[in-house]
Amino acid sequence: MAHLASGIRAGAIGAVGLLVCGVLTSCGGNGDGESEAGKSSSSASGGAGGTTAVRTAYAKTAEEETARMTLRTETSAAGKSAVAEGKGVIDLEDGDSAMAIKAGGQKVEQRVVDQVVYQKLPAKQRAQVPGDKPWIKIDLKKAAAEQNSGSSNQINDPAQSASFGKGITDRNTEKVGTAKVDGVKTTRYRVTVDIDKLSDSAALKRQVGPTVPMDVWLDDQGRIRRQQVTMNIKPTDRADKSAVPEKMTVRTLIEFSDFGTEVDADAPPAGQTTDVTGKLPGQRS
Repeated sequence: MAHLASGIRAGAIGAVGLLVCGVLTSCGGNGDGESEAGKSSSSASGGAGGTTAVRTAYAKTAEEETARMTLRTETSAAGKSAVAEGKGVIDLEDGDSAMAIKAGGQKVEQRVVDQVVYQKLPAKQRAQVPGDKPWIKIDLKKAAAEQNSGSSNQINDPAQSASFGKGITDRNTEKVGTAKVDGVKTTRYRVTVDIDKLSDSAALKRQVGPTVPMDVWLDDQGRIRRQQVTMNIKPTDRADKSAVPEKMTVRTLIEFSDFGTEVDADAPPAGQTTDVTGKLPGQRS
């Protein structure tokens, strides 16, 4: 589970945060690509069996080593919303990835190598970065240390939803039904995540409350094909630059397909990159 979470973190954080006002969250419309069976709820409880299936799914997915990944993010606040979508390949173990991301009418090429994000920005945004180089660089480990596990750090990170598996209990685990995800038959489970069971849970709990609902679609081999989390975020201390300034809804959708696909992600030449770690909106300097 930890390996999958760190892989998603490295593979997905970065460009979406730049293009969506520093708030990296995701969604997928309810029912997108689902069969009618997936849209209708079943009253049958998943119980301990369902809980075990969802918990073990993280390890089973990571064992596949690589996959194609799609990421859709949506943030809604004050009557406005921002959407970003990413598509590419990811190493589920170490997070090396290559993705194309679209948001706000802009396109960004992104690579992640050894926990460092590289983004090739559009010309308009490139002019706003000192050095006038085609790529920017964000060191995720350094950024995490500088932000001291701030509350927005957890919300802005799609890997946080991957680690939610640690908070699943037998209570409120429900088998919803079946659905097709990218042509693959899956079983959909709805679970309640206990925030107190997560690491660094205090800040997240202040903003989302004691529990968060999560839906997971598993294939017949017990692997994750889709995961969706919806969080209603409450604002915290406005004096904290990394805090969420107002109430917002965050929806997260991550999908995996083509397990075992080749992942070819190389860092761009150092002379073509500008290190912006800690210098972006929402980051501490």
